[in-house]
Amino acid sequence: MTRKVADCRKYPSESGCTLTISGEEDEVVRAATEHAVSVHGHADSPELRKDIRGLLEDEKVPA
Repeated sequence: MTRKVADCRKYPSESGCTLTISGEEDEVVRAATEHAVSVHGHADSPELRKDIRGLLEDEKVPA
């Protein structure tokens, strides 16, 4: 199983957020959505979850 990563550092924000979330895809989407709503002021919606899912990257595991 490939873990997924959501990394706020890759997206400009007023808060300069540095949070990185990794785990199974559904876990990361859920946690990243909660974070986007509570910290960045986004509204929770199916579109937000879809957008977050599309931004996820595979976790890079050291060789």
